[in-house]
Formats: sequence, C-alpha cells, structure tokens
Amino acid sequence: MTTLLVIAKEPVPGRVKTRLTPPFTPEEAAALAEASLADTLRTVASTPADRRLLVLSGEPGPWLPPGFDVVRQCAGGLDERLADAFAHCTGPALLIGMDTPQVTPELLTVDFADCDASFGPAEDGGFWALGLADPDPGLLRGVPMSTPMTGAVQRERLVAAGLRVRDLPRLRDVDTAADAEAVARLAPRGAFAAQLARSSAGGGRNSPGARGTARPAPTHPHPTHNPAR
Repeated sequence: MTTLLVIAKEPVPGRVKTRLTPPFTPEEAAALAEASLADTLRTVASTPADRRLLVLSGEPGPWLPPGFDVVRQCAGGLDERLADAFAHCTGPALLIGMDTPQVTPELLTVDFADCDASFGPAEDGGFWALGLADPDPGLLRGVPMSTPMTGAVQRERLVAAGLRVRDLPRLRDVDTAADAEAVARLAPRGAFAAQLARSSAGGGRNSPGARGTARPAPTHPHPTHNPAR
C-alpha cells in the first residue's frame, strides 16, 4: 500500500513563510504559502497512490482537494514530526513538504523495486522528498533540521542503515523572494506563479487581491501549531 505524505502548515499570516517578509506583507506571504500548498496537493492528487495523507499543523481549508486523509502533526521538533508522519504508514511511503510547488507526478512516482529509499536533495542543503520502502521513524529522529547539512546527515543515516538509496533530482524550495521568483519560472501555469504575479504587480504589495484567502492569525495560537519546515 503506497502512501504519499505531505507535511504542511496552515497558511496563516505571520506563521508561514516569514522569510518572505519583507518584501511581502505577512498576508501576501500566507497567500503564497497557500498557493504553493494548493499546487502541491493537486500534484499529489494526480499521482498514483493507494493513500494520500496530509500531516497538518493547523486546520484544513478550501485549498484541500478531496481524496486526502488528514492527521495532526505531533508536538516536538521537525525530526520528530517527520518521524511521526511515517509512523502513520504501513507500507512504502514518500513524504514531501509544501515548499516545492514545481513538483510533478513523474517526480513523485517512485518504484521501490530496486531501492529501499529515495532521497530528494534541496538546493539549500536540506531535502524536499524522502521515500522509504519500509518506513522506520527511527531513521529521522535526531537528524539536525534546518541546517546546511540536514540533507547530507539524513542521507548518510539511510546509507548507514544499509539501505539502497536512489537520488531524486535536486530541487529549489521556496524560502526567500528570490526562491519564489525562480520556482515560479519553473511552473509558470500554477497557482503559485499566478499568486506571485498578483503580489508583485505594480510594486503595490499591499493590494487586497494579493492576499488570497489566508485568514489572520488568532490572538491565541493553537497549542499544537508548529512549523512544518
């Protein structure tokens, strides 16, 4: 039973894509995050799989297409949350985040016939995808996250466990405004590229149309709301 996992964070202004502010407003950054997530979920929905699972910090919104199971992210660091995501799987699984709206079904269709793990390195030193033929949460726990060495350490962890690793193409994820522009050029017909164009139009980055449907952050954050990336 092949599972496609997406670990994500509800696109609430002030809690997502904070490295995009400035030049964008928190509302615009949240709208970009929502568009990136929507593109990602649409691609996952069109990729062959037995199960599609969204591991979410926050609440689902209109950006969630049908056909997904939704579970809450656990508490703890990113390594613990990624590990817990794999704990929901009983067979081969591929996990991605919400920061690579340029992904395609071809990139997400992984055959484990001749490998035990698939690894998608990111340009910033992290990783955008991790697939395991036999999910073991212990392969992720303790890996230092959000560092330039995260990807190298995670891949070495797989190799040290004796797994045959297949490397996927290196992708750029969206952290900064420069990343956003580069990624939008790779997927010019997606919701992310369209939202970026609206947010950047005319240099007026406070226009209502650039803010999408993301809702403002509540005064009291949800106690389980942790960043996904």
